Amino acid sequence: MRNIVLIGFMGTGKTTTGKMLANRLQRPFVDVDRKIEQQMGLEIPQIFSNHGEDFFRDVEAQIIAKIARYTNTVIATGGGAVLDPVNLRNLRMNGIVVLLTASLAVIYERTERRRTRPLLEGEDKFKIIADLLAQRQSLYNEYDLKIDTSSLPPAEVVEQIIIFLRQGGYLRGRS
Repeated sequence: MRNIVLIGFMGTGKTTTGKMLANRLQRPFVDVDRKIEQQMGLEIPQIFSNHGEDFFRDVEAQIIAKIARYTNTVIATGGGAVLDPVNLRNLRMNGIVVLLTASLAVIYERTERRRTRPLLEGEDKFKIIADLLAQRQSLYNEYDLKIDTSSLPPAEVVEQIIIFLRQGGYLRGRS
């Protein structure tokens, strides 16, 4: 059974949706960022401050290469996982890729509450998000399903994914 891989910019709901989807489908859930933290014994902001973003991206690529070989798993990637095209290629080999998006205003609102995003450190978080989103927009172009989560509760996002999976013949029975 193929994996279900959630990609998208930070604050689009990958982790929340992934947990709910995995629970609903009774599949394991893997959050790539949590795997990185477990492997390194540090939280992501500490990894960035101690080792830098390039180091973080190398570790992320190694972990994605391993996780991509899993089967029947719901996987939530970090927002920058698409920066390395090899990551997406690895995940697509055995996965159905779902792109979660949200408006700039919604992403700002969702990320403003949390202090765990090292790329958003600075005076004008709205501008930082807008710039990062513009830089990455073209990288989020390989997916099987795209859902704008701006005005949808996570349960509805999960429902849309399940409908897509059923229609595509990826799911059988009741889920």
